[in-house]
Amino acid sequence: MSYPEDAYLMLSGIQHFAFCRRQWALIHLEQQWEENLRTMDGNLMHERVHDDAIREKRGTLVITRAMAVSSPRLGLSGECDAVEFHQDPKGIPVFGMEGTYRIVPVEYKRGAPKENDCDVLQLTAQALCLEDMLCCEIREGFLYYGETRHRTKVVFDEQLRERTEAVIQEMHELYRRHHTPKAKRRKACNACSLKEICLPALEKTKSASDYLRDTLYGEDEP
Repeated sequence: MSYPEDAYLMLSGIQHFAFCRRQWALIHLEQQWEENLRTMDGNLMHERVHDDAIREKRGTLVITRAMAVSSPRLGLSGECDAVEFHQDPKGIPVFGMEGTYRIVPVEYKRGAPKENDCDVLQLTAQALCLEDMLCCEIREGFLYYGETRHRTKVVFDEQLRERTEAVIQEMHELYRRHHTPKAKRRKACNACSLKEICLPALEKTKSASDYLRDTLYGEDEP
């Protein structure tokens, strides 16, 4: 299957989707967004990463920043914060560069490693897009966290690839239906920039129809 370009979803949306389906729908379906300290800090980090030269060379290592990627097979497009090209005799040829290279995507995050896998899925999706574009296999990538100033290695095994592609398919299905899931109150809601739009605290309140029914007929009315 191949998606037309007008059906491509934002690659960065995978992180939102894995964190909260409703958050993703509010942003990517309903075009709603609010900044908070966490999102502003994250945006500043990405600006600093992307402010550097588009390409830099360190010995046999070449680093490309803000690299545009896409995949008709997955129906995704977006940017990689950084893609490292490590010179390797077992690697692949890259247009405009001498020798052969091993490809390693690197994603930058403001905080610390998370308990969930939303960052890992986003990085894996980047690797899958790069594989489709460059006709190669990418075995690993890295997540760099600003709070710990440390890289976390991610191995793209078969289970992780299948999990990522399943999430992408679910995203396309919700997008096709233009469906925004109901709110589900969680601890993570407190730090969400959309909590004043999402209003998860209202999850357990009555709907307007239920309120009118109970007011007119009493709460015991079936």
